[in-house]
Amino acid sequence: MEPKRTTVRDLRRHNRSTLLSKLFFDGPLSRHELSQLTGLSAATVSNVTAELVEDRLIVEAGLVESDGGRPRVLLRVDPKYAHVVGIDVGETGVKVELFDLAMTRLAAVDHQLNSVEPDPAEVVARTADGLREVIEAAGVTESSVLGVGIGVPGTVEKGTRTLVHAQTIGWDAVPLPTMLRDQGIRLPLFLDNGAKTQGQAEMWFGAGRGARHAVIVLVGSGVGAAVITDGQTYAGYSSSAGEWGHTTIVYGGRQCRCGARGCLEAYAGAEGILDRYRKARGGRGVVDTDEQAALAALIAAADTSKTAARVLDETAGYVGAGIANLINLFNPERIVMGGWAGLALGEQWLEAVKRSTADHALRHPYEQTSIEMCKLGPDAVAVGAATLPVAALLDAGGDPRESPRSVA
Repeated sequence: MEPKRTTVRDLRRHNRSTLLSKLFFDGPLSRHELSQLTGLSAATVSNVTAELVEDRLIVEAGLVESDGGRPRVLLRVDPKYAHVVGIDVGETGVKVELFDLAMTRLAAVDHQLNSVEPDPAEVVARTADGLREVIEAAGVTESSVLGVGIGVPGTVEKGTRTLVHAQTIGWDAVPLPTMLRDQGIRLPLFLDNGAKTQGQAEMWFGAGRGARHAVIVLVGSGVGAAVITDGQTYAGYSSSAGEWGHTTIVYGGRQCRCGARGCLEAYAGAEGILDRYRKARGGRGVVDTDEQAALAALIAAADTSKTAARVLDETAGYVGAGIANLINLFNPERIVMGGWAGLALGEQWLEAVKRSTADHALRHPYEQTSIEMCKLGPDAVAVGAATLPVAALLDAGGDPRESPRSVA
């Protein structure tokens, strides 16, 4: 096969993408700095930034003194150019957040779900309601929304139709975008696994920034991971890579929600932690039907209850052993732990996680790895989902609505 020829149009898009991305992540910058940082000629930078200003994608952001010459004009991406929405479809609720292009949160709503195995129709209804609510609360128009990113549990199959496979909550080939269209949602939609959207958020703005090889782990009701290799999220053959929670930690062990036995999720996911505590107390556990509140109560009880402390110490051990597997498999320079349950365990058990990791990982790659908590907190999945339409903008070097790459 002959290599694809690079056209003038391809080069123009590449240059626009390069400069727009540099301004988004590192701006404000002067044209001189843009030329130095990107390797593009001063003439190219001048021409392309003039186009981006004309398109209203970038604006002037003040002046900076130069060495002996006139002050240089600083440029930045215009936060008011458009808005993006990030949606975290969890197993206990749907979180919807609206941002400007500086990723400043302008509105947010959180709708609880009636079951940890929510019916897709209920999720769609909550998602559609939340989307309309944040647009109204922020006082923006629907036409200003660049796109809607959605982080979901399970695997996102992208083909002629986008389908969500979430075996642990009973979803099999759920056509989520089509269902949202049926609810009257006409905005561009971008779907990905929630662990992967959390991973992109932490790589862009949080604890993963600056790393080229990292694993961002999510410990919540379920357990997952985003594997970053050379700056790119590893998707696998059908985008199901990163199902860390369904790697086997105990052969023939506890029954997992997926149907297998011994999965990490059955020991380190919130449901597994609470169930292990109940069994350790002869069937008596924390009296609270809300999973997040129940785990918080268990953690509080660890100060006075040896059983609670032992279950949480064991949980840290399981998480550490699971992280050791990631280190041995992928040799990352950084591991970042997030997810609401991971945050709840937090710094109090991080040292125990590190000790367990050291006990189970190969010494040399372990010594090259840092393990730390995520920086974006419980909003990381929604923030990462909101970056999906932003990534389309940066990749296209312009408004993706003019040449859509959304999933539906």
